[in-house]
Amino acid sequence: MLERRKPITIEEAQAKLAALDIPQQIETISLTAANHRILAVDALAAYDYPNFRRSGYDGYAIRDADDHDFPKEFHVVGEIQAGATFDHELGENETARIMTGAFVPDNAAKVIMLEQTRSVPDQPEQVKIMVSANRDNITPAGAEFKTGDLLIAAGTELNPGGLGLLTAFGATEVQVYRQPRVAIITTGTELLHPGDAPQPGKIFNSNGPLIANLVAENGAIVTETVQLVDDYQLLQTNLERLKATNDLVITDGGVSVGDFDYLATTARDSDQLLFNKLKMRPGSVTTAFVDQGTLIIALSGNPGACYTGFYLFAEPILRRFVGQTSRCQKVNATLTRIYPKTNGYDKILRGTYQLIDGQYQVQLNGSDVSGDLGNLQSTTCLFKIPHSHDPLPLNAEVETWLLPYK
Repeated sequence: MLERRKPITIEEAQAKLAALDIPQQIETISLTAANHRILAVDALAAYDYPNFRRSGYDGYAIRDADDHDFPKEFHVVGEIQAGATFDHELGENETARIMTGAFVPDNAAKVIMLEQTRSVPDQPEQVKIMVSANRDNITPAGAEFKTGDLLIAAGTELNPGGLGLLTAFGATEVQVYRQPRVAIITTGTELLHPGDAPQPGKIFNSNGPLIANLVAENGAIVTETVQLVDDYQLLQTNLERLKATNDLVITDGGVSVGDFDYLATTARDSDQLLFNKLKMRPGSVTTAFVDQGTLIIALSGNPGACYTGFYLFAEPILRRFVGQTSRCQKVNATLTRIYPKTNGYDKILRGTYQLIDGQYQVQLNGSDVSGDLGNLQSTTCLFKIPHSHDPLPLNAEVETWLLPYK
């Protein structure tokens, strides 16, 4: 029999999780696998970039000493393609045909754009340059980065642009934070498996894929998803196995006070019970505990409460494994539709928001029922109705969490 639970606030529960020591490990991976991974060490320029003077246009390179008295003819002594070099100096009234991005001869001072030149009939080794250029049209070595300059700071989420930058310096590997390994257990004898025929008293396991996709969306690796009937020993066997090989175990269901809520008993008997009752609805039975060094977050079996509990408690933990803060942006918003219900606990509602004239506006998105899931696809935020005997007035200010990936 479970003893009476002591409820704590959302903020107190979040503080208990924030106080946990979450290890951050670094691994070296191929650049080809690093998109959206979190950089663990500052990326620095290994050399000046560009590391040679390069032409900004197709044209002709000339010396400073010859940059006068146009139009006049020049002797073409070479052609420099992108990727080639030019190993001797230009002489008096000599020029080299040059392509965009190509190596500029050491003693060339300017590149005249091709459009400012004319061919000389019957003299393929001559070119007539009509006018000078207002600019030198040469990008100097080190124009963008000097050796040792910061390319990308540690803690940055890499994207295709950043990967292109690292590749430009010849990088093939990068040091990133290791993604947390997460196992998911959903419990309930009432749960059907995909492909089963609907049955009276049974429901399909919608929370399993919901949690798995939320975990993956937040940059973690889902190592295993397990669906269990309500059986205490079966639950313990799987927990023991999964705790040994995962950074976090997320469970769903079995945390209330019923005869078959075995996760509640497991949490009570764990090494460190963080909380098992919250002053919030839905999801007041959301539970967190540490056992044998592994954190277990036990979410409510009701889909709406499961979704809410994930963002309030699991998402910030997953982000900490890779040195990041929660992607849920906390703001104040005005309530554009009265919520008429009152409650002894804070109510966390699934909502939608708009940003109008710099002010966030929020309203309930369909149902507020804990077990409903029809609004999860279109929910863009969560917001809090504080416990009260009276409904909040229209345009009241409410705490709001803007959800990522919407």
